[in-house]
Amino acid sequence: MSQTIALLGSLDTKGEEYAFVKSCIEDAGFHTLVIDTGVLGPPAFPPDITREEVAAAAGVRVEELAARKDRGEAVAAMARGVETLIPRFYAEGRFQGIIALGGGGGTSVACAAMRTLPIGVPKVMVSTVAGGDVSGYVGVKDIVMIPSIVDVAGINRISREIFARAAGAICGMVAARVPAGEDKPLVTASMFGNTTPCVQAAKAILERAGYEVLVFHATGTGGRTMENLIAEGRIVGVLDVTTTEWADQLVGGVLAAGPHRLEAAAAAGVPAVIAPGCLDMVNFWAPETIPERFRGRRFYQHNPNITLMRTTPEECSELGRIIAAKLNRSTGPVAVFLPLRGWSMIDSPGGPFWWPETHDAFRDAIKANLRPDIPVRELDLNINDPEFARQCAEQLLEFLSAKR
Repeated sequence: MSQTIALLGSLDTKGEEYAFVKSCIEDAGFHTLVIDTGVLGPPAFPPDITREEVAAAAGVRVEELAARKDRGEAVAAMARGVETLIPRFYAEGRFQGIIALGGGGGTSVACAAMRTLPIGVPKVMVSTVAGGDVSGYVGVKDIVMIPSIVDVAGINRISREIFARAAGAICGMVAARVPAGEDKPLVTASMFGNTTPCVQAAKAILERAGYEVLVFHATGTGGRTMENLIAEGRIVGVLDVTTTEWADQLVGGVLAAGPHRLEAAAAAGVPAVIAPGCLDMVNFWAPETIPERFRGRRFYQHNPNITLMRTTPEECSELGRIIAAKLNRSTGPVAVFLPLRGWSMIDSPGGPFWWPETHDAFRDAIKANLRPDIPVRELDLNINDPEFARQCAEQLLEFLSAKR
């Protein structure tokens, strides 16, 4: 049976472009499911799913949106509509991949829909904003962003090639067959360059025990993606030994993962082992980007584009309280491991970020605020010592064994 690709967008303002992409996809032997999210003029050609259906899914009427002429309201309403319809259509098997074209508004609506789909479903967005920071559009999903180069405003020498190749990309993605692998229970681990030895050693132990370990770089996006996979029910265990994103969240660094970091495993009852990996540092870009309010703090140049700032005892005390509050929500087994000889490669005796008072402040705060039934294990080791990694991995394996 031929596969189907969903085309999502405004058939009034972008009708010519969607007709072109539709023909490219159908010429390649695929069916299309055209979903109209326009509000103003009539569609350039009849869609399979009308704008009226999309608006109704959002609890509004297209006529009312058009009459008010509030573009922001219309974009928000149609985004709500496709957020409802797209996962339903996919669950019903009505399409196997999705593509959209647009400027800022169209990208916002289409990506809202794409973010409702599971990781692995082909998603292509041809956008005027694709050359910049698209994290707000992509979120934690595998959306392929293709710069439109020129505005999405008709078919010309440039757009013809961009749109045709984008159509070819989504067709190829849908047609691709993922080779079968040996599927094992999934465990997630958080890692930074400064905790790499710890995670690699623990990963090897977990893999020998029959688990597949997904490692996430704790750069904000990595933490959010890990939390999303845990919340989706894909993960059986969590080795969250690099909780550094909370330092950025608290202090104002550039790699924060948001206020919900450390909540997914707790809510889902997934066994977890937690450590303060790289909580000694807050991340900024090049030195000239560091806010003036941090003048006089202790810094370390990780590379020409990343500058690390040492957290203070006061900040570490607050981090202890925050992390304790997150872990107190746990409905499954959880343990905290504290490496008393430092939280990173540079936070070790003689290292540039060695500051034992910060460790004491964090330890005192987390022990004072943590539920009494959650164990805290203090080890006279650096986080990257093999013995620390071994004990973390074995604790997680113990939790996993007990849950079977």
